[in-house]
Amino acid sequence: MKYLSVIIFTGFLLACSTPTQKFTALPEGVQTVSLLGDTLETNSSMLQQELAERIDSLILLERSRDAETEAVIWEARYLGYNGEYRKAVDLLSKRIEQDSKNPALYRHRGHRYISLRAFDDAIKDLEKAAELIKGTEDVVEQDGLPNEMNSPTSSLHTNIWYHLGLAYYLTNDFEKAQKAYVECINASTNDDMMIAALYWYYMSLRRDGQDEFAGKVIDPVRSEMNIIENDSYHKLLLVFKGEFDPNALLDTETDALSNATAGYGIGNWHYINGRKDRAMEIWQNVYDAGNWSAFGFIASEAELAGE
Repeated sequence: MKYLSVIIFTGFLLACSTPTQKFTALPEGVQTVSLLGDTLETNSSMLQQELAERIDSLILLERSRDAETEAVIWEARYLGYNGEYRKAVDLLSKRIEQDSKNPALYRHRGHRYISLRAFDDAIKDLEKAAELIKGTEDVVEQDGLPNEMNSPTSSLHTNIWYHLGLAYYLTNDFEKAQKAYVECINASTNDDMMIAALYWYYMSLRRDGQDEFAGKVIDPVRSEMNIIENDSYHKLLLVFKGEFDPNALLDTETDALSNATAGYGIGNWHYINGRKDRAMEIWQNVYDAGNWSAFGFIASEAELAGE
């Protein structure tokens, strides 16, 4: 649903407010306004009891260690899992006032700014995080929502570079996106993280007109890789290589587009092969499916808004 008065007032706030003030004028239950002018409502769902208890225990554990920043980050992640992105931003912002040199705070707030379509603020936070990790050892970032192997695939450094690259990509700064994803790939220690970064790196190159080099970049991708989480990105890269049927990613067009990652990726495949109308149709269907916090949704939304 569109609320014109909300959109106008929100636009004014975005122009003249500080990051923590930006979303205060939105109606209860609305998280932000999409790039197309639609209000995006809180999609709050109760976490499974086992997972909620796990996060609660992690928060208590960090506080028992006097690790308040880590506890706050888990609280913010919990809010994010329940669709409360504005509250997560507020919580992280308050902690940054107390611990302004902690890169993880900027990494997580930057992520949530992407969710809220505040891309410039996301870039500012993630660039700050990238500056703060210079010369530091990387650390594994524990999953709030564990994968099926209960094996984390990302780290503080890779998540900073990954989300920074995405923020650049969403603002059409493909040159900076490429640099961020090269950093992410270099920091990756497993196929899962490398494949996720390689996907966006490839797309950044293609959008920048570097088609030949992009093809060389994904040449090492093979069908047999150790992929736990990022199966869609892996298969999309195989599609781009001509080694996987794009229709196999989508059982039917309707089901296909409930998967925002695959939907945006297949739309990209059509786009870079000169089928712009088909790409726009797919991206519109991704948008209509309503999974608005997914990166594939946000990217599809940005494509539609750019028309």
